[in-house]
Amino acid sequence: MSMKRTEKVPPQQLCNRCDPDQFGFETTAELEELTHVVGQPRAVDAIQFGIGIQREGYHLFAMGPNGVGKQTIVRRFLDRRAATEEIPSDWCYVYNFQHAHKPHALRFPPGQAQKFSRDMEQLVEDLRTAIPAAFETDEHRARRHEIDAEFTDRRGNALEELRARAAKQDIALIQTSDGGFMFAPMRNGEAIDPDAFSKLGEQERNRIEMVIRGFQAELEKIVRQIPKLRQERARKIREFNRRVTHVAVSALIEELQKQYEKLSEVQKYLAEVQQDIIDHAENFRQPKEGEQVTLFGMALPQAEAAENALRRYRVNVLIDHSVSKGAPVICEDNLTYNNLVGRIEHLQQMGVLVTDFTLIKPGALHRANGGYLIIEVLKLLQQPFAWEGLKRALRSREIRTESLGQMLSLISTVSLEPESIPLNVKVVLVGERLLYYLLHHFDPDFSELFKVVADFEETMESSLETNLVYAQLIGSIARKEGLRQFNRAGVARVIEHSLRLAGDAEKLSIEMQKITDLLREADYWADEANRPTVTSEDVQRAIDTQQYRADRLRDRLQEEIQRGTILIDTAGEKVGQVNGLSVLQLGNFAFGHPSRITARVRLGGGKVIDIEREVELGGPIHSKGVLILSGFLTGRYVPDKPLSLSASLVFEQSYAGVEGDSASSAELYALLSALAEVPIKQSIAVTGSVNQHGEIQAIGGVNDKIEGFFDVCKARGLTGDHGVLIPAANRKHLMLRQEVLDAAAAEKFHIYAATTIDEGIEILTGLQAGRRNEQGKFPENSINQKVERRLIEFAEQARTFHGGAGEEEKEKR
Repeated sequence: MSMKRTEKVPPQQLCNRCDPDQFGFETTAELEELTHVVGQPRAVDAIQFGIGIQREGYHLFAMGPNGVGKQTIVRRFLDRRAATEEIPSDWCYVYNFQHAHKPHALRFPPGQAQKFSRDMEQLVEDLRTAIPAAFETDEHRARRHEIDAEFTDRRGNALEELRARAAKQDIALIQTSDGGFMFAPMRNGEAIDPDAFSKLGEQERNRIEMVIRGFQAELEKIVRQIPKLRQERARKIREFNRRVTHVAVSALIEELQKQYEKLSEVQKYLAEVQQDIIDHAENFRQPKEGEQVTLFGMALPQAEAAENALRRYRVNVLIDHSVSKGAPVICEDNLTYNNLVGRIEHLQQMGVLVTDFTLIKPGALHRANGGYLIIEVLKLLQQPFAWEGLKRALRSREIRTESLGQMLSLISTVSLEPESIPLNVKVVLVGERLLYYLLHHFDPDFSELFKVVADFEETMESSLETNLVYAQLIGSIARKEGLRQFNRAGVARVIEHSLRLAGDAEKLSIEMQKITDLLREADYWADEANRPTVTSEDVQRAIDTQQYRADRLRDRLQEEIQRGTILIDTAGEKVGQVNGLSVLQLGNFAFGHPSRITARVRLGGGKVIDIEREVELGGPIHSKGVLILSGFLTGRYVPDKPLSLSASLVFEQSYAGVEGDSASSAELYALLSALAEVPIKQSIAVTGSVNQHGEIQAIGGVNDKIEGFFDVCKARGLTGDHGVLIPAANRKHLMLRQEVLDAAAAEKFHIYAATTIDEGIEILTGLQAGRRNEQGKFPENSINQKVERRLIEFAEQARTFHGGAGEEEKEKR
């Protein structure tokens, strides 16, 4: 039976050529700049809605494959929106004078936090001059002298009064060399020595001792009053010093309070600063750093402690918007937990790690507060606890800066607990679709927080209008990247390659990363050729060199096929053997590869054995495709008899996993050939999946598969019998390279399209498939008739076999 020419796909349908003459420009320099996003109406609408709605939980997830420009497009809309919004507040941390481990967070208008920090530094510098100067005035020294004299007079008057009364009774009050006091008897105004005292009469000695004991008791009362007098003296000095300090400080603080009179929290903080300075004025009377007295090059402890104490008056500016214009748009790349919510750093002092409020550092949420934060979700999920930290902040609407040990309650030591900062941010997660679906399924918090999804397309419709828009896109990329402009032939070749990248002759790829890379490389080859514009030759050379750099493995496989190491027949006919086609994906490079598929049949229990599945080399989709074959056989043939065959299918010389159902039609052809004992032409390779009704279904990678088999046939010499059988549904996906088109036009290589198994088996065998007549019979010598006859033979043999076994069993009994 001869082939019908209508079964072949006409050469003009094998590739959708882009005619350069459809463009009315010579180069893309004549085209206007493209200002809108190409091919993403659904995603753009979602982005505009997501950044516009100001409700809790309406954060945005931009999903789609890598390379379509998700982050670039989102950033463009966010920048445009942020430029029209108010600049958010500045934030800083200051010392908490009541609880040092809980620093206060202060909010300032944009640009004011840094000014306040400088004002506080200047305040400290002014006080280090003003306070010592206040204590050096004549008035201060005179008042201090009065307080000291008052203390000395009160102590001296009490002693003098006691000394006078003792002298009246011939008792002297003597001050010892160590500053103490003692009583001694006198005679004629002179203290008597012990020997003279011992010669006195006993009655006299007893009297003197009794008198001395009485005065000694009064002396002890006076001595006990001295510490109280000293305390009173110290209190008066302290109160006087506080009044002096208050006078020196109040003027400076009041001037500062006037500058921030509208900020109540700042006013409260400055009042606490004033009180603390008055309480610790002695710290301002120590020499400045660099002016301190040192011992062996080290500052004395007292001076160093005073310097450290002054750190409490510093201001740790966390967020400064002094140069900002509009709301912030932050893209955080290193998404650790600390980089997200902030961190508390430590310093080493004397072998010990110490920290204070000045060592609190901001995170991405701090920087994006009041604006927008863009996060690559994969990087976020790769960092421990970062995802939980983000959710916690978004749910509570505040930023709590704490270490992981504190968050997980792994440490019990006292550390800083900074005051939380209110959070108002719109978060945009950017990632692939799989991550969105996994998070939506496994994390119940995800759907509550990220209610808006922007789903990016990989392709757009191809038409005269969209081709012109695509040309504008090429020109805009060229300007942005500083490339040469493209002439219209170069644009047409880029569009053709875009169709090929999309795997569809009716759709353009909008994977901007791949397109931009192609334009850059084409510009390079135009530069090498000293051309002012990029031509189709430069684009083609860029495409060829991209493939050449990546196709080492393809060349090795082709070489092994030509050497006979990998067995692939491209001529003759074989029973139960067919050339199937698969695609190998290596990084960004994919190529087609033919594989020999064989089938063997015998009497059995109705099971089709997939050897790939049995040895766990077949994936679930491939196994499903093989199981469908059993459904097809039982549904089409011998419906009134049991399926009594045992069949085995295998990819010969396959040493790795096999996945996908695109070879299921080829496996069915091999199985039908083995059952009908009709040979299949080895010059035609096959791809396509099949359902239980025998309908051929579309598959992916059709262009790579066709070209993979074409390369094998070309290397062995095209005879005009070679071709590939594809599903008819894949006609619209054909974008074959030029040499395949030339071979098809010269009738050296053919592309056949089939919608059913019957159409395909006729092409592969040259015999009629056959359809049941009114009596339910297939035509004589048709493929289907041969298959059914063989299955009937198997069924009768099985019945005879089982029946005979039954008689033997009865005789034994």
